[in-house]
Amino acid sequence: MTAADRAVERIDELATNRPVAVIVAFLLVSVVALGGVTAISTSAGADQFTQDIPAQQALDEIDEEFESSIGGSATSAQVIVTGDDVLSRDALVRILETQDRLESRSTLRVASTTSHANAIARRLDPSAETPGEQRDAVAEATPRELAAAIEAADESGAVAAQVSTDYNPTAQRAGAAIVGVTYDVPDAATTARVETLQVRSVEVVDSVPGMEAGENAILFGDGILQSEINALLTDTAIIVFPAALVLILLFLLFAYRDPIDMALGLSALGMSVLWTFGFMGYAGIPFSDSLITVFPLLVAVGIDFGIHIINRYREERLDGGGIGDSMRTTTDQLFIAFLLVTITTVVSLIANVVSPFDPNRDFGIVAAVGMVFTLMVFGVYLPAAKVLVDRVRDRLPIPEFGSTPLGTGGSRLGTLLHVGVDLSRIAPVLVVVVVLLGGALGGAYGTGVDTEFSEEAFFPDEGRLETYSQLPEPLAPTDYTFLDVLTLFEEEFDQSFVGSVTLYVDQSVRDDDSLELIDRTTRNPPDTFATTDERRASATSIVTVIEDHAENDPEFRRTVERNDRLGTGVPDRNVDEVYDELLDSSAEGQARGYIAADRGSARIDYTIRPGVDDAEAVADVRELAERTPLTAVATGQLVVNEAVIELLLDSAVRSLIAAFVLTAAFLMLSYRYLEGKAVYGALNLVPVLATVGLLAGSMYVLDIPLTPINAPILSVSIGLGVDYTVHFVHRFVDEYKAGMPIQEALDVTIGGTGGALTGSMLTTVTGLGVLWLAVIPLIQEFGALLALGVFYAYLCSIVLVPSLVVVWDRYGSRVGLGLEATLGEEDEAARDVERGGR
Repeated sequence: MTAADRAVERIDELATNRPVAVIVAFLLVSVVALGGVTAISTSAGADQFTQDIPAQQALDEIDEEFESSIGGSATSAQVIVTGDDVLSRDALVRILETQDRLESRSTLRVASTTSHANAIARRLDPSAETPGEQRDAVAEATPRELAAAIEAADESGAVAAQVSTDYNPTAQRAGAAIVGVTYDVPDAATTARVETLQVRSVEVVDSVPGMEAGENAILFGDGILQSEINALLTDTAIIVFPAALVLILLFLLFAYRDPIDMALGLSALGMSVLWTFGFMGYAGIPFSDSLITVFPLLVAVGIDFGIHIINRYREERLDGGGIGDSMRTTTDQLFIAFLLVTITTVVSLIANVVSPFDPNRDFGIVAAVGMVFTLMVFGVYLPAAKVLVDRVRDRLPIPEFGSTPLGTGGSRLGTLLHVGVDLSRIAPVLVVVVVLLGGALGGAYGTGVDTEFSEEAFFPDEGRLETYSQLPEPLAPTDYTFLDVLTLFEEEFDQSFVGSVTLYVDQSVRDDDSLELIDRTTRNPPDTFATTDERRASATSIVTVIEDHAENDPEFRRTVERNDRLGTGVPDRNVDEVYDELLDSSAEGQARGYIAADRGSARIDYTIRPGVDDAEAVADVRELAERTPLTAVATGQLVVNEAVIELLLDSAVRSLIAAFVLTAAFLMLSYRYLEGKAVYGALNLVPVLATVGLLAGSMYVLDIPLTPINAPILSVSIGLGVDYTVHFVHRFVDEYKAGMPIQEALDVTIGGTGGALTGSMLTTVTGLGVLWLAVIPLIQEFGALLALGVFYAYLCSIVLVPSLVVVWDRYGSRVGLGLEATLGEEDEAARDVERGGR
């Protein structure tokens, strides 16, 4: 007896002789798992995929070292004020009142605020330092004084920098403005802490007469953004889980046709999911977008295991077996199949640990651990619970419900399921060729699948949000302000997350030639960069800030000219003196956005021509970073996104190869150990390859790009494919080894296993397919791909495997790779006759 046989015998003994002890033990573990559930945190959005990328690290350093009125870091926020005219006296007073209240509320920890109103008020009263004093200066000014102050502030560039692009200097009107808010919090402050401060700030903004938070005054910062992105997970769960539960219950009722058996299956499903959640909490793994898909996957496998257990048990009971004996036969045959499915699926999931992305590694670990829990629960707990319930049923007058195996007894389903076996009699070679050719063509088309990554990819579908907003609470989704903010940035301020690239100059810019070197990076720009009339790159840097301020300030212009030996308009000596004067002027705010406080680094932003391919623009800025004599790193959101895309494709390919190689090795070694023939492992792999190819082709046809969320899909599809083929092949091998001819063994296999596979497929495809209802498009697409992967795996097991068995035996036997088991001479002779007849 092998170790596997001894393990199964031990499970038989526990399930049939000590079911109560088994159930109590599993319930106690579930109570412990509840403790871990309460410790789960959340993580969402694009940041989870970019943190280890050099371009992102450079972008983070920019956020820390430079100030900006747009964008900002986790310790800053922006209040976007809209109205008929944000330069009117009333609007300026409201803005300064808002700033005064934000700065004076100590619990908000607001270090400073900035706006165009500050610059205008300082022109009216240079001694007014606080927003409250500046508010009074604006309120008391005459119309002529106010107009002159706006004009003076505009000449320094302080107005145009913080109002919308519809600004008319002549009419002194603009429709929107940005108020920058900086918080005084430690660098180690958590996102939750920053979010709390920003939420309280919203309340203060709303308290100002004339300011309506969320309407004409929207406060936005990374804390609120992260909070709203996390809320997407909750909204997705609220929509998807109830729909999945209803549909799964309907199909489980069809598969079990017995409410008591269905209740047992559901209790096992709940237990395996609970254990997995508990593991996440104790392991400190946050719940993220990627992990939403783990639980439908576990439900898929759990449903499959549960239906197989109950269906096989019913077969034995229908043949007259007792409760204990029937369950022993069931576990003897199915536990090894479950073990093979679990290990091969775990292998395909663990392959994701080679991914460069933490969320994908977490997905592989959590899903793999969840699969092990699913095996334990459905392989030990469910048999014990079924034995206990049926023994109670025998003693009590409980009515009998549907108790026949699914797909048997001459039903329409049974007839339909035999199509694959019938084709294996008629044209097995044709079936194998057609299916494998389809898989090969799908794989070839799959190489053309696009890759995609951007912050916007994690945003919800606005049309779907609008539709779902009609639903009653708690199904109605959250109101997301960041969608309105993005629209305002793009329409009112001509800003977006893409459209520019950045050079982060990671060296001191205090040397005499520093500004000249920065200026040279704008000369002879690549075709992807937008250009000025002088055929230079359209760029913003400390050099352009110096040039702009020199045009508006005669005294500063003389300083620049005095230190410009080459006559280019760019200072090339005493640059520290130039910086000192610039930073002591009204242009300080702009300058701080392009030079660090210690002058140890700088940034240069380049505008990309509209319609340019992102990859080309990124390649050009990377080449520029290598070519310039400055120590520079190419960064910006486009550069980060492109880096993720490059890693994404490499990750998907590596995970797929690792999953297939490890799965192939395990299956062949397992069947060699268990059945004496590695060829049975090969029979499992061929349908899996077809499944992967068909799935890749479907991504191309449906125009679903490869993203960080669905990157594991190809390696996971190996585990899903093995789930179905292992059940079919394992049952066939059992019947074949018992002495049945191939066709008869296939008939018995499809009759006993086909119905369970069908019930599992229908329930799983429905359960996974409801992810299409999610508000996040990435989750929708992954749900569709998982459902397709299960469906293809089912089709290949039902249609391809019977013909593959026949073809392999027919032609493999000629080279010693047939399916012959160790049989008696009479059985072997009978097989020879059958093969000869074919």
